[in-house]
Amino acid sequence: MRIARSTGVVSGLLVVLLGVWGALIPFVGPYFDYSFGSNTTWHYTADRLWLNILPGAVAVLAGLLLLRATTRRAGAFGAWLGLLAGAWFVVGPAVSLTWERVPGPIGPPLGGATRQMLELVGYFYGLGAVVIALVAFASGRFVSRPQLVDDDGAGLRRTQVVAEPLPTTQAVGSTTSTSDVAPRTRRFSLRRR
Repeated sequence: MRIARSTGVVSGLLVVLLGVWGALIPFVGPYFDYSFGSNTTWHYTADRLWLNILPGAVAVLAGLLLLRATTRRAGAFGAWLGLLAGAWFVVGPAVSLTWERVPGPIGPPLGGATRQMLELVGYFYGLGAVVIALVAFASGRFVSRPQLVDDDGAGLRRTQVVAEPLPTTQAVGSTTSTSDVAPRTRRFSLRRR
């Protein structure tokens, strides 16, 4: 069933930007001394592939799906992909300890304690948490948005509510006549078809 295209635009755009950040920060972070392992730019390793590039690419794909989703199904699929990408950003460093023998997910963080904390949050934990929060928000919006068109492509029929004059009670000494009072109409039908 179709929904408004604006449903996941903001969340999708932010998830795309965060995915690009997650995939590229190991390569451009050393330009401003924000790095793990080595402080050389564009240094590729298999760990960076598994822990940064792949979840970043999946987050970009999820964000693009959220941006372009016109059905609830496409929006939900994009949200689930984003959830997987964000979860991998969060748990990937811990899982990498199964194949790593050095401290840290892609090598030890460089700098002092505060800088190391900022690197871990910016590369993995905070990034994954924000991606998860954004796709969870987008997923809720896809579920709660009203339907625009049926699955078979036929437009929804709006229910016609006939306005019936309500019985009016006049106060003693009131000069308002029945013809001066506008009848109440229901704007939205509460019945489901």
